[in-house]
Amino acid sequence: MTMPEQIQKHLDESIQLELNLAKLYTIFNDCFSDDEDFWWDLAMEEQGHATLLQQEKKQPQQKEFFPENLLAKDLQSLIDTNTKISALIDTCSSRPPSRAEAFKTAYDLEMAAGESHFQQFLDSPTNSFSANIFKQLNQDDRDHAARILQYMQENQIEQQ
Repeated sequence: MTMPEQIQKHLDESIQLELNLAKLYTIFNDCFSDDEDFWWDLAMEEQGHATLLQQEKKQPQQKEFFPENLLAKDLQSLIDTNTKISALIDTCSSRPPSRAEAFKTAYDLEMAAGESHFQQFLDSPTNSFSANIFKQLNQDDRDHAARILQYMQENQIEQQ
């Protein structure tokens, strides 16, 4: 796979990750009327992340976009996370989780998504616009995880 092909595949999987999270959170929104505003906000933010990545995909690629070895390693992580979320979407559509399970699942997925936005890369200094997008997405994943925990505490939702 050439570098531009690998970048395209990585962006495609990253877009799919954001869309999958938005879809799952929309299911949670429909299942839990007490928490629908919370889930709707998260779903819309994930949709916004997907849009941001779709815009990036349309840009002419810079040569120094990402280190190739990092992309290959991270691509499998993205594929695995997307597979897991797709299975959850199917399961939750037919058999909704408990309220506590939904929050625990969302927290775990946000942490996994953060890992999928390449931690080592994020820790390296970069000046490219593309790199900054992924750094922002990683920060948003961590923010979502923290907000989920905070919401659980404020609403006495048991952490299993």
